Amino acid sequence: MADDPAGAVHLSGDKLLTPELTRPPIAVSLKEVRKRFGRFAALDGVDLTIEPGELLALLGPSGSGKTTLLRLIAGLDFPDSGQVRFGGADVTLAHAAQRGVGFVFQQYALFRHMTVAKNIAFGMDVKPRRERPSGAERRARVQTLLELVQLDGLGARYPSQLSGGQRQRVALARALAVSPQILLLDEPFGALDASVRKSLRRELRRIHDATGVTTVFVTHDQEEALDLADRIAILNGGRIEQLGGPQAVLDAPASAFVAGFVAQANRIAGEVRQGLFTTPGATLPASGLADGPAIAFVRPHDLAPVAESAGGIAVRVQRVTPRGGLLWLECVAAEGLVLDAAVARKDVQPPVPGEPIRLALTGGHVFADPG
Repeated sequence: MADDPAGAVHLSGDKLLTPELTRPPIAVSLKEVRKRFGRFAALDGVDLTIEPGELLALLGPSGSGKTTLLRLIAGLDFPDSGQVRFGGADVTLAHAAQRGVGFVFQQYALFRHMTVAKNIAFGMDVKPRRERPSGAERRARVQTLLELVQLDGLGARYPSQLSGGQRQRVALARALAVSPQILLLDEPFGALDASVRKSLRRELRRIHDATGVTTVFVTHDQEEALDLADRIAILNGGRIEQLGGPQAVLDAPASAFVAGFVAQANRIAGEVRQGLFTTPGATLPASGLADGPAIAFVRPHDLAPVAESAGGIAVRVQRVTPRGGLLWLECVAAEGLVLDAAVARKDVQPPVPGEPIRLALTGGHVFADPG
């Protein structure tokens, strides 16, 4: 993407985004934001800064506060205390219509009686007359957006004539048509099947890079967050447990919750003594942790079959499943502990279900056991 001397932004080939669709991105900041519903603390002192032009994912279990946080940014709800700022402006008590926000919902929320083009133009059509672009400008903007979301030629169709993925593209184009300062997406691909979700993930990233609009999206799909986001805010119990890039939350989890929540991990109980985590048959470094009971979170790829003479955790193979270039081994250790190991098919002879083997720990993240 490169800036044109006239102010337009190149997408690919000769396609351009006009300056009206590419307002300068702004930062969003929340300071000590709290929100309760009765006795339930949906948000409990959240501090968060979203950088201009960033694509941030809000990830967490049900009830963690991610949708509430999105609604507070949108102006669809208001905090009990704390502050929300867009750039230098305090918008804590501003309503959605005053914030210049584009919102995309999971269920599209398209008008069935309107064509695709009319759906996209709707936000411009209902603006006050003094703020409304001319008819020619609206038509030009709709055409630009149809090309951006790769629906060129479908403007005259109705939502019922589109696939689910196409309808979600229309919803995205409609949100962008009003030149939002912030683009918010609430589980935007949740109603779509897996193959369509993956395709639209790539499209959303492409569209984000083309427009540069500051974007926040809520998802329950970890793969989606890791694949799409510049950074991920992981929420739990109304608080942000960790804020960082995809690699950071995978490779350097800030808490036991993050280690156990993001991607698959085996939970192995043991204890820390003098900076070393020990469990029957295996050890891991645990520098900085006080002596006492501990839990190691070990990814399947950090368990490797070894010869009996090399030690390792004694397990019995229950199931062997090929997954591309990997063998997925479901194993059972002492006291019924289930361990999943992922090993390269080219590196091992597939074990037989029922066969005893040993698994060495080649990595993991150790945290004190809260009991």
